[in-house]
Amino acid sequence: MQTLNCLGKLIDLSVPKVMGIINITPDSFYDGGKTFSEKDILKQTEKMLSEGATFLDIGGYSSRPGADEISENEEISRISGAIESILNNFPEAIISIDTFRSEVAKKAVESGAAIINDVSGGTLDAEMFKTAGELKVPYILMHMRGTPKTMTKLTDYKNVTIEVLKDLSEKIAMARAEGINDIIADPGFGFSKTREQSFQLLNNLELFQNLDLPILVGVSRKSMIYKTLDTSAEDALNGTTSLNTIALLKEASILRVHDVKEAVECVKLFKNLKS
Repeated sequence: MQTLNCLGKLIDLSVPKVMGIINITPDSFYDGGKTFSEKDILKQTEKMLSEGATFLDIGGYSSRPGADEISENEEISRISGAIESILNNFPEAIISIDTFRSEVAKKAVESGAAIINDVSGGTLDAEMFKTAGELKVPYILMHMRGTPKTMTKLTDYKNVTIEVLKDLSEKIAMARAEGINDIIADPGFGFSKTREQSFQLLNNLELFQNLDLPILVGVSRKSMIYKTLDTSAEDALNGTTSLNTIALLKEASILRVHDVKEAVECVKLFKNLKS
C-alpha cells in the first residue's frame, strides 16, 4: 500500500486522489488571473475542498510554454500569502507548492505547505533535492527537458516512454540519496513532448509502475486534448475527463486537475468498477 506522509497526515493512495490546481498567476494557459485576489483564492479553495480534492497545488510561476519569467521574490510573495490565508481559513487543507526553486519551496513549507511539486524534477535548481530532503515533505518529481521557455524545442526522443522512464529512474536515485523519502513520479505530459509523444506516454502509463512509486497525471485541459479535438482549453473538460479515466485504468494514483468535481466522479466510478 502506497502512502504519503504530509506533515504527519498519512494519505492512503490505494484509492486514487485528486489534486486541485490554484494558479496565483496572471498568465496561466487556462485559468490565469482567475484566482489572483485573496477572496478568489479562498472561494476556489472552498469549492475544491467541498468537491473532494485531497490536495491543493498552489503555483505562483506559470510554467506554460513561453511563459514570462518572474523573480524569486515575486514568486515567494505570491505564494506565501496565499498559503497562509488558505490554512487560516481551511486548516485541514493539504497544500502542494508548484515550484522549481528551492528557496520558494522552503518558504512555502515554512508557511504550511506539505508537498513540493517540481516541474523540472530537480534540473533547474541544484539545491532542490537537498532542500526537499531536509524539509522531509513528499516530492513530486516531474520529467521535463529545458525550461518552460525552451521545452517545446526539446522533443527529440527515439522512444519517449523508455527515455522518460530512464531519466526519472536516475533522478529518483539522486533524490533518494539526498534523503527524500516520499516521491511521486510525473511523466510530464506536454512538457518537452509533442502531442503524439504525450499520447504515447499515456498509452504506456502502466509501465511507470516499474518505478514502484505513486504516479501523478496532469493532463487537465492541455493542448494534447484541445488541439486533438480542434477546440480550446475552455472547452476541453470532456476530453480531460476521458483521459483521466484512461489514466486511472492505467494505475495513476493522483489526478492533477482544474475541475475537481468531475475528476472525483471519475475516481468514484473507477473504484466501483474495480470493486
